[in-house]
Amino acid sequence: MSQDDKKPPMPTGATGLGERPRRKSILDRHQILERNATLLLVFSFLVVTIGGLVQITPLFYLENTIEEVEGVRPYSPLELAGRDIYLREGCYVCHSQMIRPMRDEVERYGHYSLAAESMYDHPFQWGSKRTGPDLARVGGRYSDDWHLVHLRNPQAVVPESVMPKYDFLERTQIDGEYIGELLATHRFVGVPYTDEMIENARADFMAQADPDSDFDGVLERYPGAQVRNFDGQPGVSEADALIAYMQMLGTLVDFSTFVADASR
Repeated sequence: MSQDDKKPPMPTGATGLGERPRRKSILDRHQILERNATLLLVFSFLVVTIGGLVQITPLFYLENTIEEVEGVRPYSPLELAGRDIYLREGCYVCHSQMIRPMRDEVERYGHYSLAAESMYDHPFQWGSKRTGPDLARVGGRYSDDWHLVHLRNPQAVVPESVMPKYDFLERTQIDGEYIGELLATHRFVGVPYTDEMIENARADFMAQADPDSDFDGVLERYPGAQVRNFDGQPGVSEADALIAYMQMLGTLVDFSTFVADASR
């Protein structure tokens, strides 16, 4: 046996005659990110940032992202207080305010909801569950007395209702001491309350629940606002505010003359 026959075979990778080394794929290179937490965090942040800019940047070049609809206005002070009570008591958990453009919903509740109707809501009350009916068009559907009885004892008017009693609302008086600050806060986030509206907020708050007061200013600043003693009792109660808010829902837009913008 010759000396060359005793030598071990040369690895195929050491010559140009064996198999070529396999190129690393993208998945193989991705392991670098998976094994380095800091690098993975940096690249994840970059991807989310780029994706967010792609979605958000075009909005800065639009004058308005919501179709303006005639009749929509900011809430009056009493309605705004009622809306806060609506939020405080968690009414949005069981009631939506979003009628979808489906035949069964339109036939039951009325015209489908418009984005403009929620443009002054912070936060919006579209909801995600309907244990109770949708309230987007509840304004004017029932009388104030019906709402009062329903708040006192829901089962008295809807026997199968699982709604709790809210009879304490009509026993709780509110004076609107800080209602001006509430309007100013909403102006800060974009609601177009004027200085005049904020200055007269408390007077408008009291006047809307008192038909014997000088309520001309309320109607001038908040067209279509309903002025009356909603709970039939002296003073302004939380029931007054809540009913004023609910009686306004869905009444601001005249859908008999409304024509949707075909470009939206």
